[in-house]
Amino acid sequence: MGEITEAAGDLTSLQYERLRSDLVAGEFPPGAVLLETTLSTRYGVSRTPVREALGRLAQDGLLERSRRGFTVRQRSPEENLEIYYARIALESTSAALAAERHTEFDLARLTHLLEQRRVVSEESDIGRLNRAWHAALRGAAHNRTIDELLDRLDGLLAVYRPGYTVQAEPDRDTVEHERVLDAVRERDADGAHRAMSAHLRHGRDLRIQAFLRDAPGA
Repeated sequence: MGEITEAAGDLTSLQYERLRSDLVAGEFPPGAVLLETTLSTRYGVSRTPVREALGRLAQDGLLERSRRGFTVRQRSPEENLEIYYARIALESTSAALAAERHTEFDLARLTHLLEQRRVVSEESDIGRLNRAWHAALRGAAHNRTIDELLDRLDGLLAVYRPGYTVQAEPDRDTVEHERVLDAVRERDADGAHRAMSAHLRHGRDLRIQAFLRDAPGA
């Protein structure tokens, strides 16, 4: 009996990760209705793990219950900026911890990812490497609680995307990442905190510009 329960739990967890990944990737836009029957066909699984996964995603704040089932949550620009402020506070703290707690392997991984970022030009590669670098920096902080909270905030931010995007200046992210990494190498916790805060505030400002451009009548 225990083995059956464990297998069912594994299937629910797998379905949760698949659905969450597709939500974050933009497969289901804000306001989209997610039906158990449709999703079970899409993923080739029974309705039970889909139902339980949807409930977990609603608890995460990515979905909300509706009369028809579950709906991808729609957030106002103000709500999204609130989430961004929380990310700035947590990830700046994570950078400071990385300066204090990193290992040589952490530094090698961060340096390697930054070097890879310098030589790519495809937008998909840039985004992938930027995300990987941030994940590696969070790992270097060796604080699971902050890491898990930031992962949840990433999901909340990713679900809402303005219709227009505002691109940063060429290589600005790389320069800002280098500043953070320099402080981490020097075990300068205050410097890492300041550099990461400045980097994320810049990202927040770009998001505000995108919201303004996406507003009705803009």
